[in-house]
Amino acid sequence: MRQTPKDIAIIGSGLIGSLLAIFLKRSGHKITVFDRRPDIRTIEFSGRSINLAMSDRGWKTLSEVGIEKEIKKIAIPLYKRAMHVNGKPVYFQNYGKEGEAIWSISRGLLNRKMIDLAENEGVNFRFNEKVWDIDLPDARLYTGVTEKGEWKAYKYDIVFGCDGAFSRIRHKMQRRSRFDYSQDFIDVGYKELTIPPNDDGTHKLEKNSFHIWPRGNFMFIAMPNLDGSFTCTLFLPFEGEISFENIKTKTQAKDFFKTYFPDVINEMDNLTEDFFKNPTSAMVTMKCYPWTYWDKVALVGDSAHAIVPFYGQGMNAGFEDIYILNGLISKYGDDWEQIFQEFQKERKPNADAIAELSYRNFIEMSSKTADPLFLLQKKIEKHFANKHPDKWIPVYSRVTFSDQPYSDALAIGDEQERIMQQIMQLPNIELLWDSKEVEEKMLELLAKN
Repeated sequence: MRQTPKDIAIIGSGLIGSLLAIFLKRSGHKITVFDRRPDIRTIEFSGRSINLAMSDRGWKTLSEVGIEKEIKKIAIPLYKRAMHVNGKPVYFQNYGKEGEAIWSISRGLLNRKMIDLAENEGVNFRFNEKVWDIDLPDARLYTGVTEKGEWKAYKYDIVFGCDGAFSRIRHKMQRRSRFDYSQDFIDVGYKELTIPPNDDGTHKLEKNSFHIWPRGNFMFIAMPNLDGSFTCTLFLPFEGEISFENIKTKTQAKDFFKTYFPDVINEMDNLTEDFFKNPTSAMVTMKCYPWTYWDKVALVGDSAHAIVPFYGQGMNAGFEDIYILNGLISKYGDDWEQIFQEFQKERKPNADAIAELSYRNFIEMSSKTADPLFLLQKKIEKHFANKHPDKWIPVYSRVTFSDQPYSDALAIGDEQERIMQQIMQLPNIELLWDSKEVEEKMLELLAKN
């Protein structure tokens, strides 16, 4: 259904804002994107990034707007996890079936590309322009150099808040009656580090893997870049015996890496330099409702549902928001109030589900992936799934390699976990894990559900 062209403002030129701009511009609207920060294409990236893991939901959205092939040129497929456990050789776990991969992309590289593509469509970007307030019923924005200084007003037909977990647009919506809001910081922070390429530009670690060093309540990860380097992230408690607050000198940092990550010892100077140069950042889960105001304002992506990064789904969930929104626009045309109402009703349960799954995955990645019983459980699940692909799809595959609603993936995953808890209690499960007896027991438990 064709829409009457509207004058639309998008707040935030990040991945969600710039992709939404492309979709809306293609629908015939006039689009202006505001961002308080400078144009990311003109500055060095900040050292606060975790490389992005693009999965099926993200690719589906990019495919819908015809830029999937363009983006794949700057991405590297990762087919498996590489687990680095001290005292053991590196071992690999495939993510999904043959050929299934998540894709590593530098956030800075992708964001620059998206802004280029949006500008090519005719989107107008206003960088270094801070939005301080919004008149919700009027979709009127107020910008200025400082919060206390002089403001300039802009009137729009519709405003989209794509300005992240600490959204200025949501902040104004929060002051309204019956607006639910919660934020929950975890006590683990993260710091971006880098492993440079070999002198000949090749990767120092296996290129098509997501590398994880699980160490209980902390961990180190590495994802490859096109230039042969790895963007690494150290997840570590802010306080406590082993924590960011207890690493104050280069010597302490070197001792920490030597003790817990000895196989990256050759990168020590590089890692310790980055350690003190790059900021320590916090991670938050943010939930709110409603996400929209009349037919005037809507929150999309992190401004509506920020999650911790341990499922690699933050960007994918935001892109899926845009896919769903675009489908509703096609369905309802000029009825923006109906579009917004259905958008938030459909997406809210799924946003809550991926928030829960992401938090759980931190526990799994940091502690359970080094636990022999957990690994045995995963082995049993995989063996059974290979034999009965119609009866058992692992929750990770449902989230990463399908577009099934996140809420369904969470509910089915909980059911599977209940079954597996009973299977793991069977006598001699270590010896019988691939036996007919275990297979039949799983089929029996599934039939009861």
